[in-house]
Order: sequence, then structure tokens, then C-alpha cells
Amino acid sequence: MSDTILALLAFLPLLLAGVLLIGFKIPAKIAMPIVFLTAAVIGLTVWDMSFTRVAASTIQGLIQTAGLLWIIFGAILLLNTLKHSGGITAIRNGFSGISPDRRVQALIVAWLFGCFIEGASGFGTPAAVAAPLMVALGFPALAAVVVGMMIQSTPVSFGAVGTPIIVGVGTGVDRAGITAELEAAGSSWDVFFQTITSEVAITHGIVGILMPLILVTVMVRFFGANKSWKEGLSITPFALFTGFAFVIPYMLVGVLLGPEFPSMIGAMVGLAIVVPAARKGFLLPKDTWDFPEATAWPDEWIGNLQIKLEDVAGKAPMSTLRGWIPYVLLALFLVASRTIEPLQAALTSINLNWANILGETGVSGGVQPLYLPGGIILAVVSITYFLHKMNGAQLKAAVSESTKTIFGAGFVLIFTVPMVRILINSGVNGADLVSMPVMMAQAVANGVGDIYPFFAPAVGALGAFIAGSNTVSNLMLAEFQFSVAQTLGISTAMMIALQAVGAAAGNMIAIHNVVAASATVGLLGREGATIRITILPTIYYLTATGIIALIAFYVLGVTDPLVS
Repeated sequence: MSDTILALLAFLPLLLAGVLLIGFKIPAKIAMPIVFLTAAVIGLTVWDMSFTRVAASTIQGLIQTAGLLWIIFGAILLLNTLKHSGGITAIRNGFSGISPDRRVQALIVAWLFGCFIEGASGFGTPAAVAAPLMVALGFPALAAVVVGMMIQSTPVSFGAVGTPIIVGVGTGVDRAGITAELEAAGSSWDVFFQTITSEVAITHGIVGILMPLILVTVMVRFFGANKSWKEGLSITPFALFTGFAFVIPYMLVGVLLGPEFPSMIGAMVGLAIVVPAARKGFLLPKDTWDFPEATAWPDEWIGNLQIKLEDVAGKAPMSTLRGWIPYVLLALFLVASRTIEPLQAALTSINLNWANILGETGVSGGVQPLYLPGGIILAVVSITYFLHKMNGAQLKAAVSESTKTIFGAGFVLIFTVPMVRILINSGVNGADLVSMPVMMAQAVANGVGDIYPFFAPAVGALGAFIAGSNTVSNLMLAEFQFSVAQTLGISTAMMIALQAVGAAAGNMIAIHNVVAASATVGLLGREGATIRITILPTIYYLTATGIIALIAFYVLGVTDPLVS
């Protein structure tokens, strides 16, 4: 069998996922089990993997899924807890009096607050939180969803306390094999992983400076009475100021602290700088922009959720500060758990690990329930229960809603992650073939050649578009990108970073995220209208990142210990 046919067969599970999800619009809960079975059959027959290795890889994937669902459950539970305690209402009311200019509101409520929610929760929650907030402030529902989706870019790689990097990259590559290569070259996995994190932060930071400006200009162009780009561009100084206020601390934290905190701390610093500046009119234009009168809005703009500002103002059951305290505590607890060694040791002491699953060497999996963000978030939920003086019925409702949500996400992930592990672990086989991701990488590298780095972010974005997740895109494609870099003889760390950045940008058009955001404002069924607009900033992000890639590799000569 030729290498070309083998590469096509290796790519078949990913291609099938795209055809079923996008082409035939089959729900992921139906499509992903089919994709998993396809990967397993190809592994068993074409690659001649043993049944035991396929089974062990599946179990390994299920263990990783448990860790991932633990984080998602915690993130969703905290959000629902704040919803039932009145915390979200308090936060919303705190935003309403900053400025009457809708562009300023979008920059603060959507971009900065949304980036913080992304850093703390991830998994599409920023758009789901920000969209109803903006509707409450008087935004058209469709505009709120479009703006909410554009949050899904710069902060996403470090969303959910760094999950796309920690889980997506950390378990999406052959860590054992890479560690052996690094140690032979006099380096280590920790150094290599931090290099990836730093390059993700710097690349996002450069491209993300313009995202606040793009966000407001797109909003003004498509939802203004005059359909004018110029009215959006008139706020350029303030939008750039907002961009710098976020990305500078974001990049510094990514380089100095690691992947858990860039989006949260970048947003918190940004809010601390931008909100007072907006109140004082710093760099704001003389004109004040607003949407047309609500009576003139097309039906396409209007959702089922209609919250008038006068119905919200003054009705917060608590102060804005008290509403924010759980997220502040979450940030502090997470930082402490990652930087105070005795605390870190205590939290990691409980490790549910299975080494050499079913006797398969190198196939292992484990979960650290207290150290994973899910455990820390649950501690914050417990404190919030008392801090916000909740009753048992409110907490029960939050747990019930979160459990229902997690079952939906869980069913898809219990097939998606094991499918990824089969692909990655297929290098041990009876057919004497390289693993499926490496086979794909060799075919792509041979076909595109040295220009491939320009397209690497788009490959990551495709994965996110299909999977609806930066984390899952990294799980599927990080090893693929690593192998292409090795084949081309260029920096593997930088190539994985490009995968992570592109996968983050792909979230702006990810169907799952658009559906989730649309559902919160009663716009289900109009996802196509949102994607037709958000494809524009997505193209910007991928093009700019591709250009940075070419400069990094072929002008600056970025390298790492694994470059041969």
C-alpha cells in the first residue's frame, strides 16, 4: 500500500468527522461514535495494532476525558452558582453605568470581561455569559452573539486555566518519546513545554492587539444604522489602548508563570486600567455611537431573550464587588496551588493513576482531582454558597443544571478523546508503520514543503471548527504538527504553538460554540448568520499568525533542542 493511500486512511477519521458534522449536519453525539469506530478499525486492520493496545488507548482516553469533564463541570457549576446567587446580576449591573457608547461597552463587557471568563471557565462559556449581559444592556441579540464569538480568539489558548495547553498539548503529543529526545539533547520536557507556552503567548499577543478594534468595527459595520466602517474606526485610539492593556500583562504572565493564568490576569489588569480610563473619557472619541432604535431592528437581530436595561438597573441583590469575589478567589487559589510548593504537594498527593494499562508499555493515564482546576473551582463554589448566603434549593438548581450540561458534553468527549489516543498510540503496530499522525505529517510536508508553516494555524482552526474546542483540536493535531516540524527540520515547539493559536482562532466559527451562545439569547437556528460575520476576524487571525510563522522560522531562525 502506497504512502499516499496510508496517509489518506490515517486522515480518514478527521475527514469523516468534518463530513458528518459540517456536510451532513449530523449531531456530534451521533458522528463521533462513528468516527471512533472508524479509527479503531483502521488501527486494527491497516496498522495491525493489537486489540489490547486499541483497548488500552481507549481506556487511556476515557481517563483523560474524566479529567477534562471534571474541569468543565467545575467551570459550569461556578457559573450556574453565581447565576442563582445573584452574582452574575451584580456583575452585569456594575458594567451598566460606565459609558453610554456601545463600542466602549462592547470592549469592556465583551472583550475584557469575556477574556476573564474565558481564562477562568473556557469551553464556550464567555460568549454564553457575555451575550445575555449585552442583551441586558440593550444590544441586539445577533450583535451580542457575534461580539461574544469574537472573544473566542486571543484568550482561548489559556482558557479554563490553561486546559488547551496543559491537557490539549500536554497529552496530545507523545510526551514520553519527546522527553527521551529532549533528555538526549540535554534539555527537558518542562523547558520544552514552557517554550511552547511562551511562543503561544507572544504570538497571540502580537495578533491580539488589533482584536478589540476589529471587534468594534465589525459590530458597527454590521449593526449600525449607517453600516459604516468609519464609525467603528473613530474609536481606534481607545480600542488599541484596550488591546495593549490586555496583551502586555497576558504575554508577561505566559512567559513568566505558565499557561494557567495569562487570560485571567491579562483581563483583570486590563479591566483595572480601562474601566477608570473610560469613566474619565481617556482617548474616547467626541461622538457617541449607538444602535438604531429597537423598532428599526430586522427580525434576524432579535432573539427570544429581551431584557430591558431599566428592568435590570438597581435590582442587584448584592454589591458588584461581592459578585466578583468568587472569581477573584478562584484566581488567587489557582495561583497559590501552582506557586506554593507545600500546597501543590498536598493537592497532587491524591493521584488516581493506572500505569501500563492492560500491560501495554507507555500507555498510562491518571487524574489528580484536587490539583486539577475542577477541584479548586468546587472549593470556590463551597465558599460562594456561604458568601452569597444561598439556600439549599439554589445550590441544588445550580448542580442540576450543570450536571445536565456535562452529560451532553461528556457523551461526545468519551468518543473523541479515545479516538485521538488510538491515533497517537498507533506507532506500536504489527505493520511496521509510523503512527497515523506522523504518516499524515509526512504526506503534508512532502506535498506543501517549506511554505507549510503559513497554513499550520489554519489546520488548527479546522480542528477547532470540527470539534468545537481548542483543547480537542490540540489533542487531535498537536502530534501531527510536531511531526511536520521534524520532517521540515524547523522548531517543533513553535509549530505546536501555531497549532494552539490557530485552534483558538477557529473557535470564532466553531459551530458548537455558536449554538451555545445563540441558545442563551433565543437565536437558535440562525448560526449561519453569525458565522458569515465571524469568518472575517478568523481570516485576519489565521493570516497574521501564518505571516508571523514564516518570519519566525525563515527570518528570525527560531529553533529548539529537537531541530535536527
